[in-house]
Amino acid sequence: MLPVKKDLCPFVEDSFSRFPSQSNIYGLCQAGEQELLAATLKGKVVCFRYQDVQKKIRPVAKEIQFTYIPVDAEIVSIDAFNKSAPKRGLVVGVTFIKDSGDKATPFLNIYCDYEPGSEFNLESIAQSCLNLELQFTPFQLYHTEVHCGDGPKETVFLLSGHDQCIHLYKENASLHQFEEQPVEKLFPELQELPSNVLWLDVLSIDENHRLTAFGCQNGSVGLSLVNQKGPDILQNWRVQHDSPISTVLLFPLPQQHQNTDTNNSQKETFNLLVTSAIEMAVVYRDVEQYGLSRQLCLAESDQCDAVLCALVVDLDFDGQHELLLGTYGQDLLCYKFPPSMGVSEDKLQLLWRRSFKSPLLSLIYLDLTGDGLRELAVLTLKGLHILQHSLSSTADLVLQRLASLVSRLPSTDQPIKNEETEQELISISNES
Repeated sequence: MLPVKKDLCPFVEDSFSRFPSQSNIYGLCQAGEQELLAATLKGKVVCFRYQDVQKKIRPVAKEIQFTYIPVDAEIVSIDAFNKSAPKRGLVVGVTFIKDSGDKATPFLNIYCDYEPGSEFNLESIAQSCLNLELQFTPFQLYHTEVHCGDGPKETVFLLSGHDQCIHLYKENASLHQFEEQPVEKLFPELQELPSNVLWLDVLSIDENHRLTAFGCQNGSVGLSLVNQKGPDILQNWRVQHDSPISTVLLFPLPQQHQNTDTNNSQKETFNLLVTSAIEMAVVYRDVEQYGLSRQLCLAESDQCDAVLCALVVDLDFDGQHELLLGTYGQDLLCYKFPPSMGVSEDKLQLLWRRSFKSPLLSLIYLDLTGDGLRELAVLTLKGLHILQHSLSSTADLVLQRLASLVSRLPSTDQPIKNEETEQELISISNES
């Protein structure tokens, strides 16, 4: 393995927002295209965005006054989504525990404004609350899009709890509110769970099939392949780890293979990243074919205390994904398949690491500034860091790729006939 270089990190820090109290691993979510919501344990929800202030784009962190969250409440988790088309509107969910003196009472608040013109206004949404008392201590609040019979797709909330169950909350359009429904109706794979689920992830792999993964407090990891039209479980896999699971993350990777014409082509395989409290993080490769039997360890991922969060994204715009791990040991680790081997080889290289001043809790990669280049949001125990790509190195990369493409273009009096070159130009335009 090559030495780890800190200067390979492609990000520079643009801003840091300190919070009045700490957050947790369920405390950060994206709200709309260019906003983040961060929840603190002491009942505060902060909206982070970039705004035009005195003709300059500047970061702004503002507390949003969500109704029916008591000042002494402890927020456990937060999540948000845009309704599936043709419906319109932003939906925000917040779970918290209210200390009533004699006992602690858990709640789920779902915020959604149905007034035309206010469906995406956070200030208005924060005043339109459905308050649900829970009979269990909540953990992760998660959303996913799901087929609902012969009708259009809908986005629903899934909430895990200490009762060893997953609870489903779906919109009742006629009542203009969300309500709990039996989880087995839409997610039969989430019944009879082996322990409390700490992390859940769902990935649609085509129009008819999805993969569902969960990680439990007792170290159990479950994976299911489901026919969404039924829904019917096509296959189940289970594996046991030795410590509580902190993250499960499904992700696709392109894989080179030979076709009948002896030309190289790419086929997507689906993989599962699993992180836990004391063990090395692992990737289960090509789970459709191998289930949870083909394991790849991420070397040194257990050297920075527990891994608390993870992300799989293409950070250097080369078409290959990097794996980011955020640790309680205050380090952000970046792994990548060595270029000479490609993703078909069972080896991941620790490419770089970046240190922070407090433990890392959550990661989101999104375009906050609206310039087409995404930022990395890093939630830590102390607040929110926004990391941006180095503009000079990104500009150099764009110029290099444009020069390479221009050298392959036909003369100016001939139309472009190379479809691959056209697509590369479009891709560069989108990335830049």
